[in-house]
Amino acid sequence: MSNIVAIVGRPNVGKSTLFNRLIEERKAIVDQTSGVTRDRQYGHSDWNGKKFSVIDTGGYVMNGDDEFELEIRKQVSLAIDEADVILFLVDAKEGLTPMDEDVAEMLRRCKKKVMLVVNKVDTPQRMTEISEFYALGLGELYPIAGITGSGTGDLLDAVVEDFDEGEDDLTSELPRITIVGRPNVGKSSFINTITGTERNIVTPIAGTTRDSIYTHYNMFGFDFNFVDTAGLRKKKKVEEDLEFYSVLRSVRAIENSDVCILMLDASQGLEQQDLNIFGLIQRNNKGVVIVVNKWDLVEKDTNTHRDFEKLIRERIAPFEDVPIVFTSVINKQRIFKVLETAKQVYEARSRRISTSELNDALLPIVKEQNPPPAVKGKWIKIKYITQLPTAYPQFVFFCNLPQYIRDPYRRFVENRMREMWDFHGVPMKIYFREK
Repeated sequence: MSNIVAIVGRPNVGKSTLFNRLIEERKAIVDQTSGVTRDRQYGHSDWNGKKFSVIDTGGYVMNGDDEFELEIRKQVSLAIDEADVILFLVDAKEGLTPMDEDVAEMLRRCKKKVMLVVNKVDTPQRMTEISEFYALGLGELYPIAGITGSGTGDLLDAVVEDFDEGEDDLTSELPRITIVGRPNVGKSSFINTITGTERNIVTPIAGTTRDSIYTHYNMFGFDFNFVDTAGLRKKKKVEEDLEFYSVLRSVRAIENSDVCILMLDASQGLEQQDLNIFGLIQRNNKGVVIVVNKWDLVEKDTNTHRDFEKLIRERIAPFEDVPIVFTSVINKQRIFKVLETAKQVYEARSRRISTSELNDALLPIVKEQNPPPAVKGKWIKIKYITQLPTAYPQFVFFCNLPQYIRDPYRRFVENRMREMWDFHGVPMKIYFREK
């Protein structure tokens, strides 16, 4: 099972800094526009062989103290619902505040593992002053200095203590196809239509009681498991919360899948939340099919289809080699085309190319027809190519000067490989290494 760790707390306690440290990337979290909710961030972490996802719930609205406080409450509430472990971050420098006490009151009522993390403990004096946070009634304190990493090792030991090692324990080796997307784009209707039921009878896989539910689909020549994320609990909250909630659910579902069907609403177009989910799919190296649903609601002329598809490809660039299917679930238009395409993408993601075939086909291209451009008068010579034994396509090109390979050449090689072996809809990784 994939575990989720959510970081919650009032503003400016260092949530973003801790998030960046946990995922070992510098994903700057910034206000995109003054007065607008910040983009949420999510990433992966690994500690002592135990993998988990990290959600930074730092988004908030800068429109007065009341709304500001309300937004934090919403974020904490959503994190409580979906996370396995909640890191409640407070600030040793500022000390205990009424807003901290409000958040703690919510967390004391939840049945999740809550860890009280005291940040900015970067001097011996601060260490002596943190005892006031025991008043929050959340047990042990975990003092850290997020900016230097001090104390984060002990924190992570406690975070992953109850996590399982290794991959998801799935009961079937069948392909896992996941329907993801924003709320109300037609995910539930799609699954109900192709299964012919109004409400699926589903079997929860052990350990995934709140998230991914697997439905075996074996009809019309298709045989796979649906990872059903359609059961989004519609709380009485604004759309902002529903979309954040869908990201939390999507993290688990995407990690548990082989191919993701990203469903869009044709009447709304491709929105930022769709791009967020697409980015999640790509970063997790899953196959992807984009399905534009509710196509029957769009007024069309000769070029509508072409223009819509072009716009999508521009927005998802540079990973543009993705199948796009236009459907109307309510009218049952091109429903099985979606399944056929998902099956093709699964096969492409599983494709293995022998070392001899790779070298016979590619070496003439990278050695003679289009070799890497010389850098500083030095010629790069590619000698040997092989595919790595991984769940998705990864290839290593052994050469004499890998440090001089630039991104445009890497993209050229990837595009040629996509054409030659049909990796349509599948993220690829290409490495250049010294032999």
